[in-house]
Amino acid sequence: MTTTPPAAPTAPLLAVEDLKVSFATPQGELRAVQGVSLTLERGKTLGIVGESGSGKTVLSRAIMGLLPRERATQTGFVRYQGQEILNASHKELRGLWGTEIAMVFQDPMTSLNPVQRIGHQITESLKLHLKLDRADAKETALSLLMQVGIPSPVERFNAYPNQLSGGMRQRVIIAIALACAPRLLMADEPTTGLDVTVQAQILDLLGTLQRDRQMGMVLVTHDLGVVATRTDDIIVMYAGNVVERAPTDVLFSQMAMPYTEALLRSIPRISNPSHTRLRAIEGRPPDLISPPPGCPFAPRCPYAQDKCHHEKPPLVEGSAPGHSYACWFPLAAPGMAASTSGTESA
Repeated sequence: MTTTPPAAPTAPLLAVEDLKVSFATPQGELRAVQGVSLTLERGKTLGIVGESGSGKTVLSRAIMGLLPRERATQTGFVRYQGQEILNASHKELRGLWGTEIAMVFQDPMTSLNPVQRIGHQITESLKLHLKLDRADAKETALSLLMQVGIPSPVERFNAYPNQLSGGMRQRVIIAIALACAPRLLMADEPTTGLDVTVQAQILDLLGTLQRDRQMGMVLVTHDLGVVATRTDDIIVMYAGNVVERAPTDVLFSQMAMPYTEALLRSIPRISNPSHTRLRAIEGRPPDLISPPPGCPFAPRCPYAQDKCHHEKPPLVEGSAPGHSYACWFPLAAPGMAASTSGTESA
């Protein structure tokens, strides 16, 4: 494990610097995360947004130390409260998991053990990390089930995962993640596969628990609409790169990256007439083993010019504090690109 000086009192809860993750494949090296840097302060929420394959989940699992080291090559720095943890041993990470850092996984059906009762899966970490006896662990677990809005907690305590709805299973996953009162919560697509009403309930629950416990939270999603009112800052990822980052209000009012605009415009709107066609992003994400030259989004970008196809743009600072983007020809003003001729009919 890399030695680092003691954490300064002002050290952020989480700091990631130039993190790169690649995997060896028969076709060549797959560069899943390419030099990502971010910080998260205590009590704040960071949204990480992008399509499937953009590197969001690999990034979150690298931060947690969950990637298989025999397959993944990781470089850079991941510091939790000033302590370097990217190359920490499994024993050191086990001391952080649950009590300091926890994760809500995106698929509760595969995250929960189908042959163990819900109560056992919650009390396991309480006994291991907090050294609670059986009675105290059960009492704490029932309290957690009540906090996450599970009805009839005693009955659910003795149930198996297949006896619960998708929304209830996701609430159980949240209860397990919060059991040992972590300071940092990683929520990876926590509402995948749930209907819209349950999605809102789960996100509201996470927000309430985060504020009550003053946790830092990283919310990973493909949907800009999910993070619009639930985060302090947003990072937009594409092809393993950060292509835009900003405080949430700045991102929506001064959007600079065409990919960010495309994500926003792909969200269905209640105001649209029935049977309005969804506006998908044309094309496919690039091959991360043999990425094209230039901007990775250029082959799909309606505003791309010749330079975009040959030179990769750096991440540069915008006019607003904390706003940066990687684009040679950023959107000049809110809505300007959307009004460009031909875009509305795309």
